[in-house]
Amino acid sequence: MNSRPALWAVVPAAGVGSRMGSAVPKQFLRLGSLTVLEHAIDALWRIPGLAGLVLVSNDAAAAQALERIFPERRILSAAGGAQRCHSVLNGLRTLQQQARDDDWVLVHDAARPCVRAADLHKLVDTLTAIDNGIGGLLGVPVSDTIKRTAADRRIETTVEREGLWHAQTPQMFRLGELLTALQQALADGFEVTDEASAMEHAGHRPLMVEGHADNFKITRPEDLPLAELYLKQQDRL
Repeated sequence: MNSRPALWAVVPAAGVGSRMGSAVPKQFLRLGSLTVLEHAIDALWRIPGLAGLVLVSNDAAAAQALERIFPERRILSAAGGAQRCHSVLNGLRTLQQQARDDDWVLVHDAARPCVRAADLHKLVDTLTAIDNGIGGLLGVPVSDTIKRTAADRRIETTVEREGLWHAQTPQMFRLGELLTALQQALADGFEVTDEASAMEHAGHRPLMVEGHADNFKITRPEDLPLAELYLKQQDRL
């Protein structure tokens, strides 16, 4: 009898984060005693039964730091790619040497340090409970009024927000299916904005699982104090 599919994580952390305007990439900025990246990975380790994690980065010191902070955890390394989607693909190929095609993979942004443990559990529990489920992702419904503008930024129309969501990470899919979808999307010249978009391009319909807005992506300098506030509220800082 085959064992149950294992659960792994891939964290792309090779971006430069130019909009932060800092001397170091945003994932290596500090929030208290840990970096943004280390907080994101610390959150993932709160998932029961996580078999291991692939860090995708071109900074060797980052992997060494993780091994010191999480000495009893299984951490693999992969090289970063030209864009996020290429980094994820490198991470999946590295993981393929250790995992089965039907294992689950959580892909999580290095710059989302505030994801709640409860939301991670909800995502995993929801998707693993669905027989032959394709996978899905965390997100929050759009609550603001959305406008579409022309190139000159003049409003063309107000977009109906019913059914619109802000996509977040982690995004959780089967290793083999996600690897195949990403490879095909890139071969087709399709613009891969996240893992779900590659799966959609392959004809799948990922499930949106509602999380919380504090699982936001650090992008600008003013995001750091907000992240500190959220981490304090979660007793993680």
